[in-house]
Amino acid sequence: MQIHLKTNVSQNYLQVFNAFDEQLFRKLAPPYPKLKLNRFDGSEPGDVVEVELQTGIKSFKWTSLITDRSITDTEAYFVDEGQILPPPLKLWHHKHLVTEYGAGSTIHDIITYNTGNKWLDLLLYPLMLAQFSMRKPVYRRVFGKV
Repeated sequence: MQIHLKTNVSQNYLQVFNAFDEQLFRKLAPPYPKLKLNRFDGSEPGDVVEVELQTGIKSFKWTSLITDRSITDTEAYFVDEGQILPPPLKLWHHKHLVTEYGAGSTIHDIITYNTGNKWLDLLLYPLMLAQFSMRKPVYRRVFGKV
């Protein structure tokens, strides 16, 4: 299943891309489940991000590996792929893409996930969409509205 969210912001794509750091990661964390950040290496290939999802009842580990990164004259991206995932996820691929857009840029969250069950993937879709849609106002607050 894939989700592709786009947010237009007023800053240059390279400024936006270079701001994807631990501070922004913390700002983008959803209100629930609560995230405990255990490790944040950065966004270069080989870097690792480890979090604990704290539901109030049980905690789940989530470890992602940065597998790809590219910067061109018009866009920049990095990819994180899930290595240790909370149930029911079996696959996680998140491309963080920032492209030129007029005087500003567009932030793309391109998420591919899989549980191994198409019905469960469909059931999770509105929840995933809601969780990642919460990033839009944060992006606009940090990088400026268009």
